Amino acid sequence: MSKQSRRREALVYHAKPTPGKIKVVPTKKYATQRDLSLAYSPGVAEPCLEIEKDKNNAYKYTSKGNLVAVISNGTAVLGLGDIGPEASKPVMEGKGLLFKIFADIDVFDIEVDTKNVEEFIQTVKNIAPTFGGINLEDIKAPEAFEIERRLKEELDIPVMHDDQHGTAIISAAALLNALELADKKIDEIKIVVSGAGAAAISCTRLYQAFGAKRENIVMLDSKGVIRSDRDNLTAQKAEFATDRKINTLEEAMQDADVFIGLSTSDIVNQEMLRSMSVNPIVFAMANPDPEIAYDLAIATREDIIMATGRSDHPNQVNNVLGFPFIFRGALDVRATKINEAMKMAAVKALADLAKEPVPEQVNIAYGETRLAFGKDYIIPKPFDPRLISEVPPAVAKAAMESGVAKEPIEDWEKYKDELMQRLGSDNKLMRLLFNRAKMNPKRVVFAEADQLDVLKAAQVVYEEGIAHPILLGRQEEIERLKEEIEFDAEVPIIDPKSDEQLEQKNKYAQVYWEQRQRRGVTLFNAQKIMRERNYFAAMMVNEGDADAVITGYSRSYPSVVKPMLELFGLAPGSSRIATTNLMMTQRGPLFLSDTAINVDPSAKDLARIAQMTAKTMKMFGLEPVMAMTSYSNFGSSTNPRASKVREAVSYLHRAYPDLVVDGELQTDFALNSKMLQDIFPFSKLAGRKVNALIFPNLDAANITYKLLKELNKADSIGPIMMGMKKPAHILQLDASVDEIVSMAAIAVIDAQQKQKLEESLRNKK
Repeated sequence: MSKQSRRREALVYHAKPTPGKIKVVPTKKYATQRDLSLAYSPGVAEPCLEIEKDKNNAYKYTSKGNLVAVISNGTAVLGLGDIGPEASKPVMEGKGLLFKIFADIDVFDIEVDTKNVEEFIQTVKNIAPTFGGINLEDIKAPEAFEIERRLKEELDIPVMHDDQHGTAIISAAALLNALELADKKIDEIKIVVSGAGAAAISCTRLYQAFGAKRENIVMLDSKGVIRSDRDNLTAQKAEFATDRKINTLEEAMQDADVFIGLSTSDIVNQEMLRSMSVNPIVFAMANPDPEIAYDLAIATREDIIMATGRSDHPNQVNNVLGFPFIFRGALDVRATKINEAMKMAAVKALADLAKEPVPEQVNIAYGETRLAFGKDYIIPKPFDPRLISEVPPAVAKAAMESGVAKEPIEDWEKYKDELMQRLGSDNKLMRLLFNRAKMNPKRVVFAEADQLDVLKAAQVVYEEGIAHPILLGRQEEIERLKEEIEFDAEVPIIDPKSDEQLEQKNKYAQVYWEQRQRRGVTLFNAQKIMRERNYFAAMMVNEGDADAVITGYSRSYPSVVKPMLELFGLAPGSSRIATTNLMMTQRGPLFLSDTAINVDPSAKDLARIAQMTAKTMKMFGLEPVMAMTSYSNFGSSTNPRASKVREAVSYLHRAYPDLVVDGELQTDFALNSKMLQDIFPFSKLAGRKVNALIFPNLDAANITYKLLKELNKADSIGPIMMGMKKPAHILQLDASVDEIVSMAAIAVIDAQQKQKLEESLRNKK
């Protein structure tokens, strides 16, 4: 993506459809006058009086206990420097978004217009009663050190400057694991730290807390080695000044065991790496470009253990692994502060998690056969769903053991379950899917690329590396639209009706005719049919000129699905085509089947649809928990419409006993696990969170998914084709750009899976 294109996209993202990235929403009913009288006057007086009696009641009657302030004065914003409080607001809103989606913590961002340390401290102290915690952000050093120190001393709620401690906590976890792999002891290693800002100082302090020796540490700033004989050192730099006669980074790197980079790009060269000790550990964390390029570093030393701040290399030191979960644990025990014990507990929890078997969902997301503890996996991945159930409990326990917890947790299993439930409102699945698609992008034909939204989606897909788009449609119109949206990449444009495509069109027509000449198709008809873009696109995939096709944006579903069914047919082992829609709901991902193909499936058909849905869900890294729905519950009706569902369930229980599926069930029982457990405790779904609904007919499925989409504003991905030999995915009419992009990612993953299956079948032969 060009710089100009990225700039435009970023500005539109922040401005449309509503300016900003976060909003406040009610958590209580407000439909009636009674509701409003409880929410405000006169009912609101009662909790006010209770809080007047005991300020701690604010945690009981208000949102204080789950509310964090992200506060900055804009003096050290990302790589932008001192840009002022107003200009820092998009970053603070972004931090709020991360708090919410990773740990379900609500945030108010607050930008303070002062560079005066005392004024800043007093401002935060004056507003602190509103919040359960304070996250300081993007405040320049050395002022940041004093601000955090004072606020931690003078407030009775958790305070953390993430720029200091976030990188320290994540990199410390990575360092502990790297040292284990390198067979080195932390109290013996020589460490070089390039950078002397807030993050570098805090990293080094935390390494010392774990046993690193000050005399073995050399720190450098922009002026060179920080030595004890240098003048005008800040108190923080003087803390790490060395007495050793070292003048340059080159000298410092000789025989060093660890390099910590929090400075600037390309300051470490190959000779410096070669001069380090055996099994060197290099954390080059400058962003966007590290102190030494990852590929160059690993090419220089086979024994290197390397981490960066980038997501496109192994071992990303990413603060999002830390701050959401540290605050989550601190808030949940009403900690009065975030102390060293809590930070060290977070480090140990992250380090230990990297040694545990990785869930298949994470392997799939990162395109790995099996992630396992080793040189390329020393810290967990940001998309690992276990982070919220492992790090907050560790932090909470440390708070309790160190005496700063006001509300200790007693039932830890219940607490972990509650933490996992918080992920229900956070739909990480599409981020996982996009990441997986990028690992091995495929050629995707956009059959209606002369439609503006389809072309916009193809642009996103191209720029994000999700797929290699092939644009079908009127070339002149596509070129005009590309210019309009500044899509200047050289991607294939094909107009099936143009003279330029005559040879290709005739080639496809010949193949099509040979396949269907005994079904009333003449060669002339075949040549005419190949002018139609959906037939042409399908033949591209059939003949290996593309890997998948996306279509259906501007044409009715039946007219679009017909050529796909004709040309592709059933996948090996499939006896039916069906579709499922992935709904991104507040309770988490929910699959609905069959939403587009089978009008009134038989019991046998329903069983097959359930099997295909389960297979599709596993492709997404999800373990299926499926309810076969009806208006009836477990035989309460003998009507054939209910009994066919019951018959399908009976077959699945006999043939696939390990499949978690049950019914027939009314939808409310399927989705309300407590109600199901209370009334039908014998069900295979009792106590389980259902993530798929199989409907008895097309009416029920199609109506349900469209109701969810329109009334609850749930994102809908689909219909996803199941059981087809080749990857073809058909959009709903007027699908949004985001929906088309999501479908393209699914098409890529489908193509990846089908390629693996074909290779497996060839190998068996």
